[in-house]
Amino acid sequence: MMPSAAFSSPPVPDALESDPVKLGWMVGAPPSPERMIRFEDGSYFRFPQMRWSVAHFRELMPTINVSRGTGTPGVLARSLQAGIDEVSFVPMGSDKPMTWGDSLLTNYTDGIVVLHRGRVVYERYFGALKPEGQHAAMSVTKTFMGTLATMLVAEGTLDPERKVGEYVPELNKSAFGSATVRQLMDMTTGIRFSEDYADPKSEVWAHAAAGSPLPKPKDYTGPRSYYEFLQTVQPEGVHGEAFHYRTANTDALGWVLARVTGKTVAQLLSERIWSKLGAEQDAYMTVDSTGTPFAGGGLNVGLRDLARFGEMIRNDGQYNGQQIVPKAAVDDIRRGASKEAFAKAGYPTLAGWSYHDMWWNTHNGHGAFMARGVYGQALYVDPKAEVVIARFASHPVAANAANDATSLPAYQAVAEYLMSR
Repeated sequence: MMPSAAFSSPPVPDALESDPVKLGWMVGAPPSPERMIRFEDGSYFRFPQMRWSVAHFRELMPTINVSRGTGTPGVLARSLQAGIDEVSFVPMGSDKPMTWGDSLLTNYTDGIVVLHRGRVVYERYFGALKPEGQHAAMSVTKTFMGTLATMLVAEGTLDPERKVGEYVPELNKSAFGSATVRQLMDMTTGIRFSEDYADPKSEVWAHAAAGSPLPKPKDYTGPRSYYEFLQTVQPEGVHGEAFHYRTANTDALGWVLARVTGKTVAQLLSERIWSKLGAEQDAYMTVDSTGTPFAGGGLNVGLRDLARFGEMIRNDGQYNGQQIVPKAAVDDIRRGASKEAFAKAGYPTLAGWSYHDMWWNTHNGHGAFMARGVYGQALYVDPKAEVVIARFASHPVAANAANDATSLPAYQAVAEYLMSR
């Protein structure tokens, strides 16, 4: 869903200068040519146009619905805390304090919701995102796929120690075939797949080209769907030795889930989680030219519904009057994995973390863990503080290292502030 035409070069306008509403993107019937955003020419993923697109993907791309079901939406109680904007923290690598309120513009926040003990204590929206709107979750999608897989493992439907090729024989000739399902879920596979969005020759862009639903150029000879791409992935390194964050792992896991259950991951997500949350809105997923949902990053959801999902996980899988995710699955998510394997990936802002079941575990004193997506998408769960933070953003830099310094300390500061209330 991200063509190579999407690269932008610094300097870039700040959050106020790039506000998509103020810039008038896609206003008019039709919009003026200089304010038109298209999928086919890649303009939808250039900055600052992207700040409009991330809240409007369904208008530009083919998608599949993730139904909320027909039940009544659950009520989120509210007890807004006016002091949160003034909560102060010191960004990583700095000695100058910053307030929570100032950090939101620094990080190009599109919307943020904070829950404390299940109640909304803070909620703000910026730019093109409205409370009734949906926003691209990017790689937070992976966490939903990992959670579904962990549920099936807890129920005995999926064996994490079986080889991927046993579930999906079509992958036997690829690097995935000899990996275990657990190695997919923890991203410790030995595959050749660069996730460098700044390199137009990296595999992440070849993957995006394969998944694009647009007609391919006449001289195009590569794979034409996500499943075709996965069959071409080559080995690099040894399975199980180190954590390597690679989107292709989640697409492969999505194929395993589809094969085991006989449902698309969009159907599975609806049936097992989304229709049980008391969600306010349907979610949706972008798809390739064959209708396969993008398991690695195609989910779009409402912000409050993302917070509901986080609150359900914080409550050991219980929410809306029912056990949605088995407690054994949530316990496994919270355990995390090898810090040593994770350290080999070299994330300077995530020292001491691990990655397990497609969740990022901080292993801090609060036992906080989170979902993360490029351009600043986040779901932060702090069990000790009884806090859940859901954020959507449209940062001009894909890598979360660009906003971690002013995001991670902010989350912890607000959690500690709420613990004292």
